[in-house]
Amino acid sequence: MAEFMGNLRRTDMCGNFGIKDVGREVVVMGWTQRRRNLGSLIFVDLRDKTGLVQIVFDDTTESAVFSKAQSIRSEYVLAVKGKVRERESKTDKIATGAIEILADELKILSEADTTPFEIVDDTNVNETLRLKYRYLDLRRPSLQKNLFMRNSILKAARKFFDDNGFTEIETPMLGKSTPEGARDYLVPSRVHPGSFYALPQSPQLYKQLLMIAGFDRYYQVARCFRDEDLRANRQPEFTQIDVEMSFVEKVEDVTYPIEGLIKNIFKSTIGLDLGEGHFRTMTYKEAMENYGSDKPDTRFGLKIVDCSDLFKDSPFKVFTDALTIEIGPIRGSVRGINAKGLAEKFSRKDLDATVEYAKTLGAKGLCWMTWQKGGEIKSSFSKFLTENDVENIKKRMNFEEGDALFFASDKDYVVFNTLGGLRLYFAEKFGLVDKNVYDILWITEFPMFEWSEEENRFMAVHHPFTAPMDEDLEFVESAPDKARAKAYDLVINGQESGGGSIRIFSRDIQRRMFKVLGFSEEDIQAKFGFFVDAFNYGTPPHGGLAFGLDRLTMLLTKDESIRDVIAFPKVQTASCLMSEAPSPVEDKQLKELSIKVEE
Repeated sequence: MAEFMGNLRRTDMCGNFGIKDVGREVVVMGWTQRRRNLGSLIFVDLRDKTGLVQIVFDDTTESAVFSKAQSIRSEYVLAVKGKVRERESKTDKIATGAIEILADELKILSEADTTPFEIVDDTNVNETLRLKYRYLDLRRPSLQKNLFMRNSILKAARKFFDDNGFTEIETPMLGKSTPEGARDYLVPSRVHPGSFYALPQSPQLYKQLLMIAGFDRYYQVARCFRDEDLRANRQPEFTQIDVEMSFVEKVEDVTYPIEGLIKNIFKSTIGLDLGEGHFRTMTYKEAMENYGSDKPDTRFGLKIVDCSDLFKDSPFKVFTDALTIEIGPIRGSVRGINAKGLAEKFSRKDLDATVEYAKTLGAKGLCWMTWQKGGEIKSSFSKFLTENDVENIKKRMNFEEGDALFFASDKDYVVFNTLGGLRLYFAEKFGLVDKNVYDILWITEFPMFEWSEEENRFMAVHHPFTAPMDEDLEFVESAPDKARAKAYDLVINGQESGGGSIRIFSRDIQRRMFKVLGFSEEDIQAKFGFFVDAFNYGTPPHGGLAFGLDRLTMLLTKDESIRDVIAFPKVQTASCLMSEAPSPVEDKQLKELSIKVEE
């Protein structure tokens, strides 16, 4: 490359020039964003990762240079030597809008075919096409800015960890499959026919073993893999900022230090000071009962209100049937939300559409009441309501003129999911959220277990290595639904940004946990033998958490899709449109792995 560019050596990046550089002789290199030929003048906007600078080719200068400039087209890669001068017509649309470079030497380093789409930020090109040509899409400044943000987050994180005594340690990518949670991505072994490695869903077991090994404070920027259905904020492969600490027993022993990490990241990346105090804390129970979600967006109201007692003797069977639900520890309820002051936004057509939307959230239906300003109260279940019922609803729901109420009745988890989803739907539809605000809080005291109707047994809410709260240890076997975990999630603007727990470090408690989850001694040894054996040799109390780097970047850049903050993302089918992965392989490769593909 040095020989090809001759004596041209880049002196600075395109976006770094200003008035201070007027009179300097410089060399810049980059891609042609735009070319304008005015006859005696040719203007080229040259782009690199720092921004744009205007290059001027004047026909009064070296004729060979001007002649060569006439052949420049979009996305040609150029090296230009020239002198910085002040622009006659300045612009504030680009950072270098006060200057331009008058060229006296030009090298076309690479020509380019016409691109499938224009390389601009305000593109309306189909995302499928952009992902097929992702290397072109990544030339857009907005996507480059997102990846620079990832870099800045990691730079701030590594500085924090280095300043606070953490050691960065890599853990294996090829490990043992432990089929609890999401599906593993399996890797067949050539030298052990019929056996498989699993790509890590997280470094969980390894980082706990590092605590047993005595490293005290560990972190890793870890690649993780989960074979699950994708959503806007999920990918089959993703990156975690993974942390584990020894000699911690209380939730605050982990969350308080990690708040320093988050504050440092926000301050160094977007210049936002999150203040001196600790982040807010809300229990899981409070989050579910008030917001219908364990990752509540509390930037707006619309809190959920329990109205079960108001309808226990109602003739309305939809409500009373819900109140008799009793499946293991699962109960039913009737709850509502008050869309305060929004009644005028709901025509009958809008109300019907809201009911249909609730069904997509798992509800069998939705009941409503509206009180238009200056009008009467209307309700989808008015024939079942007495005057006393209406008065009780007014008091309980703070129901006034201009309000619209929505009620869901079913198993608690269905009600929470329905009304929690409606909160977010209304917030987006009616612009109830200040998107310039960052709302950060910890959710704590998660349940240890949840009842699976499908399997008719309790299952771990997190992983089976999460410690129960000390005062709830007695419930682990006797009343698993009452046992709370020393688990915690950091929620930012209604998104789970990170989560973890204090771990079990007692051999006895760990075996009790496995027993509740239905593991036999043979199961334990087969799936976790190497891990539980390590507990025999001195295990410190420890805990940790992991932050989703992709999701954190998405929040800081205020992007809607996680694909926009990942260099080469997968689509909904877990495939890469650019490389066409996954793809078939040769029979020879399959034979070496002792694998046969069924037609």
